[in-house]
Amino acid sequence: MSFGRLGDTNEPMSEMNVIPLVDVMLVLLVIFIVTAPVITHSVQLELPRASSTPSEQTIDSVTLSLDAAGGLYWDNAPIDHEVLFGRLQEAVATNPELAVYLRADRDTRYEILARIMADARRAGVARLGFVSQPEPN
Repeated sequence: MSFGRLGDTNEPMSEMNVIPLVDVMLVLLVIFIVTAPVITHSVQLELPRASSTPSEQTIDSVTLSLDAAGGLYWDNAPIDHEVLFGRLQEAVATNPELAVYLRADRDTRYEILARIMADARRAGVARLGFVSQPEPN
């Protein structure tokens, strides 16, 4: 009984026999599975031990606070908006890794926040973060 043939003809079968191909592929697969762990190279190292306690990083930071009335505070001390750019430049000149944290009241106008962020960028502040309170569960 042959598949794909109708009638009794003496023509050669023109379909490809894939059974030997599948057999060869399965044998190769088994060979690769067996030899794969042998092929992987690993170097055995004895690494030095160190304590896992994190190191203390002392990053200087400044907190700028804005209240609902538009008042600006530099680390809880009142400051004028016109003086802010100069103070930021001085602080960045003293410490280039200065981090500035911006705390703003919910009702603060976006224009004031944008102006403060632009002043910080022009002064060379690389780290600017926003402080918020988490929502109660």
